Amino acid sequence: MVSPVSGVVALTLAQQLEQSISLGIFLLAGTLAALSLLAWRRERDRRMGVVAVGYLMFAVYGVVVFLEYYLLPYLSFRTVELIEHGAAALILVGLLAFFVALSRG
Repeated sequence: MVSPVSGVVALTLAQQLEQSISLGIFLLAGTLAALSLLAWRRERDRRMGVVAVGYLMFAVYGVVVFLEYYLLPYLSFRTVELIEHGAAALILVGLLAFFVALSRG
């Protein structure tokens, strides 16, 4: 997986796809979180703050999954997998945040 000489991580096609999609999730969710935060600052509507936090949780999940293979040389496989699968709870809480924002209208 990691070349001992160059330190380059060699990824399979499936891993590259996971990395690309995770980077896309991070970038899109981060952008949407920033835009939602700007809207919250302008409107001071509590729901927009909740939506910004929800998008931020998606962004954190995206960056955790993106960094998974780069953390393997430094952390054990079990630790990295635990972090990745534990970060999936951020998706659950983010979806709950969207529900709260919509239901408090």
